[in-house]
Amino acid sequence: MMDPTTDNAAHTGDPAAARASLEALRAEIAKAVVGQDPAVTGLVVALLCRGHVLFEGVPGVAKTLLVRALAAALELDTKRVQFTPDLMPSDVTGSLVYDARTAEFSFQPGPVFTNLLLADEINRTPPKTQSSLLEAMEERQVTVDGTPRPLPDPFLVAATQNPVEYEGTYPLPEAQLDRFLLKLTIPLPSRQDEIDVLTRHADGFNPRDLRAAGVRPVANAADLEAARRAVATTTISPDITAYVVDICRATRESPSLTLGVSPRGATALMATARAWAWLTGRDYVIPDDVKALALPTLRHRVQLRPEAEMEGVTTDSVINAILAHVPVPR
Repeated sequence: MMDPTTDNAAHTGDPAAARASLEALRAEIAKAVVGQDPAVTGLVVALLCRGHVLFEGVPGVAKTLLVRALAAALELDTKRVQFTPDLMPSDVTGSLVYDARTAEFSFQPGPVFTNLLLADEINRTPPKTQSSLLEAMEERQVTVDGTPRPLPDPFLVAATQNPVEYEGTYPLPEAQLDRFLLKLTIPLPSRQDEIDVLTRHADGFNPRDLRAAGVRPVANAADLEAARRAVATTTISPDITAYVVDICRATRESPSLTLGVSPRGATALMATARAWAWLTGRDYVIPDDVKALALPTLRHRVQLRPEAEMEGVTTDSVINAILAHVPVPR
C-alpha cells in the first residue's frame, strides 16, 4: 500500500503512477466492503469521466459504506442526504440566511458542496427536489438568487434507489436518468462473502470508523486529475466509434423497446470505454472495452415496452442480445 505521506511520483501528475494508485483503491476499499469490485470500478470510471452513478439495490448491501470508503481512500470530502417526501431543494443546494448582526443575507452552502454526494433513496423525494440536483450534476454549479456558485472538483453524485417498495416513490424521469453516466446494480452477497461480512462484525468491525478498519488514503485529487488527462489521450479508432454508434442505433430499432439510447448515451459509452481501456493498461480502445461498459452505461437509457416487460424481458437481456448481433470490428 502506498504511504500517503510519501512524496512520490503518484502526486506529481505521472499517469502510470496515477493508474497504480487508482488500482490500489480496490484493495483498500475491500478492507471495509466485501465483494463489490464491479461497483468500485464503476465509481472510478465515473470519476475519470466526470460522471455520476445511480445505484440500485435492496437496503443493507453497503451502498453508503462503499461511497464513504472510496472517499476515505481518495482523500475526498463526502456528505450524505436522505431523500424524503418533505425534503426541499434548498435542503440540498443551500439557501440565503439573514444575519442579524450585519443586516445582510449570506449564502449557507448545502450538502451538495462536497466531492462525493450520496443521494440516498433519490426516488423518495418529489420531482422538484430531484430536479434541484440537475444543475449541479450537469453544470457543476448551484445558482441561488441569480448567483452561480461553482461546486468542488472532483464532484460526483452517487444516488441510490430501492428496487422494491415502490409505494410512495417518485420514479426518476428519463431526462434525469440520462444525466447519470452509469447505473450499477448492487447484488446481494454470495454465501461466502456474507460469512466474511459477519465474521468481520464479530471481530469488532465498525462501519462508522473506517480508520480503525485500516482504510487509508492511497490516491488523491492530483492523481485523479493526472488520470483524467491520460484518459483524454486514449485513442479510439473510427471502426470502434462506428461500433458504438451501431450498438446505440440498434436499441432504437429494437421491437422490445419504446425508447432507445440517445446520442448523449453513445457519447457516454465511448467515454466509459476509453476510461476502462486506460484502467486496464492500454492507450487505445478495443471492442471488449465497449462490451464491458455497455450494460452499466446503457441500461437506464432505454425503456421496455409494457408487453415485453410482462413477458419477463429485461433491459439487460435486450442489450445483451444487441451486443450478440451487432457485428464486431476486426
